[in-house]
Amino acid sequence: MGERSQHNQNKHTAALTELRQRLSDGLAASGLDKTQLARRAALGRTTVSEAFQLDGPVPSARTVAVLARKLGMPPDELLELRRTAAADESAPVREGESEPGKPIGQWEPHDLEVHPAGPAVGGHGVGGAPRLLPGYVRRAHDLVLAQAVQDAKAGRSRMLVLVGSSSTGKTRACWEAVQPLASEGWRLWHPFDPTRAEAALEDIERVRPHTVLWLNEAQHYLGDSQLGERIAASVHALLTDPGRAPVLALGTLWPEYDRQYSALPQPGRPDPHSRARELLAGRTLSVPERFDTEALRSAFAQSKEGDRLLADALTRASTHGRVTQDLAGAPELLRRYERGTPPARALLEAAMDARRLGVALHLPQTFLTDAASDYLAGPDCDDLTDDWSEVAIAELAHPVHGKQAPMRPATGRPAIRPPGPTSATSPKPATTPALRLADYLEQYARTTRRWLCPPTSFWLAAHTHLADPDDLNKVAKAAQDRYRLHMADQLYQRAAEVGSTKALASLADMREEAGDHTEAESLARQASDAGDPSALLNLAIMRDSAGNREGAEALIQQLADSGHTIAVLKWGVSRQWTQNQPVAESLYSHPGTSDLRDVLNLAALRRWTEDREAAKSLYPPAPGTGDLADRLNLARLRELARDREAAKALARQLADAGNTFAVKRLAWICEKAGMTDSFRIDKWWPYGLDPDGTPTQAQH
Repeated sequence: MGERSQHNQNKHTAALTELRQRLSDGLAASGLDKTQLARRAALGRTTVSEAFQLDGPVPSARTVAVLARKLGMPPDELLELRRTAAADESAPVREGESEPGKPIGQWEPHDLEVHPAGPAVGGHGVGGAPRLLPGYVRRAHDLVLAQAVQDAKAGRSRMLVLVGSSSTGKTRACWEAVQPLASEGWRLWHPFDPTRAEAALEDIERVRPHTVLWLNEAQHYLGDSQLGERIAASVHALLTDPGRAPVLALGTLWPEYDRQYSALPQPGRPDPHSRARELLAGRTLSVPERFDTEALRSAFAQSKEGDRLLADALTRASTHGRVTQDLAGAPELLRRYERGTPPARALLEAAMDARRLGVALHLPQTFLTDAASDYLAGPDCDDLTDDWSEVAIAELAHPVHGKQAPMRPATGRPAIRPPGPTSATSPKPATTPALRLADYLEQYARTTRRWLCPPTSFWLAAHTHLADPDDLNKVAKAAQDRYRLHMADQLYQRAAEVGSTKALASLADMREEAGDHTEAESLARQASDAGDPSALLNLAIMRDSAGNREGAEALIQQLADSGHTIAVLKWGVSRQWTQNQPVAESLYSHPGTSDLRDVLNLAALRRWTEDREAAKSLYPPAPGTGDLADRLNLARLRELARDREAAKALARQLADAGNTFAVKRLAWICEKAGMTDSFRIDKWWPYGLDPDGTPTQAQH
């Protein structure tokens, strides 16, 4: 052995001896034995014993770091000794340390930081079973990844770093891309212990061909203030060394880190990322925030094949296309709700109940704060501070994966002003701070809280703070359905105060059911005078059902005299169902019912009574008047009245005018009637049929 080799060996041996001596001193100072230390460090008893054993192997970096922390010793100094000792080629090497990583097929994707999707209980999933991944939708960047994998399989080293915002699918794309390499026997190395940067720099020299270098969240490697530039240089050396090819380096970065590492330095200033910039040049790939139309179409196709996770996400994300963010954020949103502080949970549950009962998307902060009080248990109320709501709202606004948050301040789009001069002194509408509940938690609550009735504070806060008539009506109806009748009455009155005629109608119904007929009629008349005849109509139906037909018909006559034709027609249908057709038809004959729709409704009414001749007599002689919907209804009514020739002639006229729907409708009716032989379309339709057997568009 040469003098230099002997010197190096002595150096390595001395470092290993000092490492073990310092660990032994720390153990003695702690007052623990090795068994107790192993238990506290969550390490195997044999692993701990070998770390102190004079002729044992060099302990792993993770073992040294964990023991140092548990013994209250500086990890950096011990890790430096471990590096020096491990460089001794004659020192014992632990099994599996000959080359970093393990076969791709032995990795579980969530251990490589692929975000879980959908709720699960503990560990990786229910009962410790691996959590399922949703179906993967390939997009444009997957083609570039696939080409890099093909190049690696062909023997050429490649590197790609996917750049995109949080939870856009970067890590999942890398995982899907390397699957073809699993069958080729490739290994995957994910350096992370004791820190990502230390692990990468320590073992990158031992990377062998046919290895995937997994640099997820690459800022932890390239951005390390002490080791980042050395890591960038080592990766570059790995990629350009023909003797170590092929290797495939895959990483992910957020856009802000990509900009930071790629920025050119200002003259005269330090250049802290020169090696990282050189490494990333030409090796980055953008991942879009949203699914485009083609990706959404593919996602819907997979969801229809039974992918429940994907189908669930699409119910919320199909309009804005942020599908991967929804999938990644859902588990963390649920965890934040289940493990949040009591005030935060109370605000969330008040918001959940408000949304499932129909309140609009942007929930007034004052409403939620007051509503939350009864969602808190007594001891939790006693612990509240003066600023509890602000603290809880800040907690809920903290984002999770995919830039989502359980509940965050609502921000509307800037108002679009019409062109022209505007007054600088024009008053701006007052705005009330509002909050928006995460879509996933809203959907979750519609299932888990569907049978729960909100507490008193919820209804009182709605009465005090909600100002939109539609919101008030929906909450009032929810209270009425849950037999909170006093609160329903108060909420309807509040809605009426802010201009809702629908609330007046609902109040009239409540008064009628309570036996206050005078007040009910007064409220219904107020609604009718304000342009909503449904109150009088509902009141008439209620009185008729109670046996007061004279009072009901008097109300309907008032509607007819006021020109509320549609309400009269609805009453006629209602009376038909009660087998009092003469009264209904006497009202249909009112002068205000000359509109074609009214005639068609009356024709349908008479057809229901099998008075087909009377129904046919009401049809206009030709389809020259009325809009397209009326003419289609007329064709349908004529066919139903067994005037099939007239229906067929009308359908042809409509198709000649450019609408083949009428012909297709007639074909369906004839088929259902069992007349496919005598009414086959191809016998009389001159324009031919589509491949599916339906009439083609008329040629002009």
